[in-house]
Amino acid sequence: METERRLETLGIVLPQAPSPVANYVRAVRSGPWLFVAGQGPLRDGEVVWRGRVGAELTEAQGREAARLAAMNAVSILKAELGDLDRVRRIVKLTGWVRAVEGFARQPMVIDGASDLFVEVFGERGRHARSAVASPDLPFGIPVEVEIVAEVAGDPAA
Repeated sequence: METERRLETLGIVLPQAPSPVANYVRAVRSGPWLFVAGQGPLRDGEVVWRGRVGAELTEAQGREAARLAAMNAVSILKAELGDLDRVRRIVKLTGWVRAVEGFARQPMVIDGASDLFVEVFGERGRHARSAVASPDLPFGIPVEVEIVAEVAGDPAA
């Protein structure tokens, strides 16, 4: 429960793990890998951030949206594994940023998610990453993130 204590110390309260919004599952386990479906900046099933970075939202707001999307991914890890200490490593983060044409600071926006993973998991939260532009995202959200985590223990545990 070391990771849970870290969350408490940081004052991070995870949102309830979101349910899928279409015909997919929120996570799939294959051996030591847990693939978490793309997550947006939602809380209790409601979109918190909507719009394009560089128009309706500032870069800082985009970063906050990415942080909330990452919190949803961590909530799913918790729901799927029961114990966040079972996360050996966040291996890969892919982040999409819906922004105005010509916006080229996607990496800085997705840092909102990357920073959260490092805060929560320490060195286990450092990951490979892609941060890419998207002309549109579901429900008008400004960011979406998905992760691949290496996890410990029996998938049935």
